[in-house]
Amino acid sequence: MAQEQVEEYLEAIYDIAGTDGAAKTTAIAKCLKVAPASVTEALQSLAEKNLVNYEPYKGASLTDDGKKIAETIKRRHRLLEVFLADVLHINRTKVHDEACRMEHTISEDTENALCRMLNAPSRCPHGSPISPCSKGIGSCSECDAATGSAVPFLSDLRTSDIIPITDLGAQEKGTIAFIRGDCKVVQRLSDLGLTLGTTVSVTRKAPMNGPVEVFVRRTKLAIDHKIAENIFVNAVKGGTP
Repeated sequence: MAQEQVEEYLEAIYDIAGTDGAAKTTAIAKCLKVAPASVTEALQSLAEKNLVNYEPYKGASLTDDGKKIAETIKRRHRLLEVFLADVLHINRTKVHDEACRMEHTISEDTENALCRMLNAPSRCPHGSPISPCSKGIGSCSECDAATGSAVPFLSDLRTSDIIPITDLGAQEKGTIAFIRGDCKVVQRLSDLGLTLGTTVSVTRKAPMNGPVEVFVRRTKLAIDHKIAENIFVNAVKGGTP
């Protein structure tokens, strides 16, 4: 299989099943507009490469290696959408298809250069979150500003299921893994108790992208939505703190 085809299959499984679920052969065939028999053959090949776990009649799920590739492609796709929409001013109804054609051809260096040029956008034009940069440390100035030093557990953010705090529901909690922003923003949040490794829960989200109210270190804080969506957490399963 060509690398582009490999990436398209992994991305399709990621879109259909997420990071932990399984995608049926028929669903993948419909997504990629190919015959189910072609999908079966491709999944067998991907399983041999240890990129998917495949069981006939049950579907395919991503391995850790497959997940990493899929998340890389999704990040590049969403960065390209921002570039096409905000820099080249291409109609937003067309940026998805354009990004699909480009996402397989850019390098990691180009990906991170786009991130720097676009000031590390948190979301694509359609509202989907853009994960932090590939290395976590040192790939872009925003990462350096956010961490201040080499933090071991941020050495590869793609290995974790990190989401913006705005994606947590009311009464859900997470552990802060990454804060994207300049030094002033990071310092202000740190002064409020929002530091790496701290557990925080969402108590209320105002409608219309209003402030997000969180509970951290026995204190309730109201955070502007645009700032909150740049605070990334590892979601914690279970009840409230």
